[in-house]
Amino acid sequence: MKKHGAAPAGKNHLAQEQSPYLLQHADNPVDWYPWGEEAFARARNEDKPIFLSIGYAACHWCHVMEHESFEDETVAAFLNEHFISIKVDREERPDVDTIYMTACQAMTGGGGWPLTAFLTPDREPFFAGTYFPPQDAHGRPGFMTLLNWVTEGWKNDRGELEKQAKKLAGAIVDMQRNSGGDDLPAESLLANYVSQCSQRFDGQHGGFGRAPKFPRPAVLDLLLRTWKRSDDAAQLDMVVRTLDAMAGGGMYDQVGGGFHRYSVDAQWLVPHFEKMLYDNAQLVNTYLDAWLITGDQRQARIVRECLDWTLREMTHEAGGFFSSLDADSLDAAGHKEEGAFYTWTPGELEEVLGKDQGALYASAFGVTDAGNFEGAGRTVLHVSRSPDEVASDAGKPLEEVTRLLAEAREKLRAAREARPRPGLDDKVLTAWNGLMIGAMARAGAHLPEPRYTAAATHAASFVLENLRAADGRLLRRWREGDAAFKAYVDDYAFLGNGLVDLYESTWDPRWLTEASGLARDLVKLFADEDRGGFFFTGSDHEKLLARSKDPYDGALPSGNSMAALLLARVSGYTLDADMRDHARRTVAAFGQELERMPFAHPMLGVVFERLLGKGREVVIAGDPEAETTVALLAALRKRFLPGVVVAAVPAAGPAADLSAFVLLTGKTAVDGKPAAYVCEGGVCHQPLTSVAELEKALDGD
Repeated sequence: MKKHGAAPAGKNHLAQEQSPYLLQHADNPVDWYPWGEEAFARARNEDKPIFLSIGYAACHWCHVMEHESFEDETVAAFLNEHFISIKVDREERPDVDTIYMTACQAMTGGGGWPLTAFLTPDREPFFAGTYFPPQDAHGRPGFMTLLNWVTEGWKNDRGELEKQAKKLAGAIVDMQRNSGGDDLPAESLLANYVSQCSQRFDGQHGGFGRAPKFPRPAVLDLLLRTWKRSDDAAQLDMVVRTLDAMAGGGMYDQVGGGFHRYSVDAQWLVPHFEKMLYDNAQLVNTYLDAWLITGDQRQARIVRECLDWTLREMTHEAGGFFSSLDADSLDAAGHKEEGAFYTWTPGELEEVLGKDQGALYASAFGVTDAGNFEGAGRTVLHVSRSPDEVASDAGKPLEEVTRLLAEAREKLRAAREARPRPGLDDKVLTAWNGLMIGAMARAGAHLPEPRYTAAATHAASFVLENLRAADGRLLRRWREGDAAFKAYVDDYAFLGNGLVDLYESTWDPRWLTEASGLARDLVKLFADEDRGGFFFTGSDHEKLLARSKDPYDGALPSGNSMAALLLARVSGYTLDADMRDHARRTVAAFGQELERMPFAHPMLGVVFERLLGKGREVVIAGDPEAETTVALLAALRKRFLPGVVVAAVPAAGPAADLSAFVLLTGKTAVDGKPAAYVCEGGVCHQPLTSVAELEKALDGD
């Protein structure tokens, strides 16, 4: 346990932390503690309730509540007198966040950040909510009103509060129990999933549901797989229309590349401006898969622009990927405002581009004097007119307009760099890096683009070298040379899948070996051998009120779905029946949840669809520099092949240290010619020595 002792002058106990979010609060007058025994002991010794506040660095309303309440001397004095205050970065400690967000949802029916909770000294919650304004407003109690209520309740009705806390703690434990079934759902589950997507699909604007509208890449990924099974054009259409709408809207950064967190409206027009590494990694994969299917170069352009943004703004010089960019930055008047970095006026365009080019760009991207953002006369850039329409109105050739718009984009990006930048959360998280490693690796192989492959390789090496304890245990977070917190199931699962992607993109056996080791460790540390599935925390983790086990795919796919996917993928190489059975048991364990709400579990649906498949594998054996080997690999990489295990080995077959990967055994060149082995469940057909033969076999899928 880190002993904080006396805080530096003008600082609280967060001053010695590494989290950028916690450090943002280190000079608050609130006497914040990080989550840990030091704070709990003080709460017990002084017999005070705990005030728990959970958020993250890019959270807009977290900043608002900090400014309104936590920087206020009067509020701070009250908190310091009556409570032990703990601040948690949900991205470092998602285990803590999950427990108390569950409490919030149980008490209020909703959740969000900042998460505001009050606990007994034994860490049992008796009240939870989200953002509270400083004063009573619109029927909502102000934060000081809430503090007075809790203080009076603790003083005068403590027994009832503790009784409520015990009851809620028990409910949290019960909510973590899954159905624990033994059988996979019926294949009709996929049709039910497509039906739910169709019912929710916004035929006018793309996406699913109403405002606010989130990208939900896992939903799109499963639709692409059900389309592959059925060849139903309507399923592919839902995906393509959604991708086109997102790419043309303000949720996409039209100048710098990369997607913002979500759209506050149904049109994908005005975003919540934070940018998260994990959103962009998932969306890159979805756009890449769509491009493999449709060949639409607009989708490939989005892949490149997102990854170029990542390399330019979100990559540590040593290789790891940063976590997020803030929604807020300083405007021209020096005030902190959401979206100040990203929005434009016609005058600003003219200043950077000149009158004619500025007017052209304004016409293409909807910039007007009235604006479209919060009545401030500022515009969130969005594709309002096609280049053809702009060219027609301007009386210019399309080629000239296309060139001028591309030039304008680069000029605006350079000019924007002079503005105060949004805050960067520069911590490196293992799970999120795993997602981006996979995205970079796949894009590098399929586009192809060697610098993306190199970035994935660099990041994978960084994580494996810097985010491991001396005993090999994976860790969660690295920042400024400090690695901390035992990794969770999503860290193991996301990184493992990213390393499989990297192997399939480079054919370097190191990455497959590392992924296989992570898969084995994942089972040892996190598996629920009694009821199936995986706990979020390892058997060696700090004991919390409950050991959560969540299958829900939200902004991030669940650890359970990605763990099952990793095991299914690695078992395709090892032909390990136990590993594949763990994947099957995970889907079966949450079968009731899947059947009841398939739309809420799309990545688990992806694994389910994979387990229903033939279990096809393709191994290419040959000199990696040989023309035929290159052509065989290219035939694989130009196709959308979900659920197919792909591998490559030298002409003489795999090295001895790959003996665990049974699929590769006996795969060699044929009479000196590179060969492709197409297999089902590890049983292989006769080797194929021409691209035409391989393509015919793949077309028979």
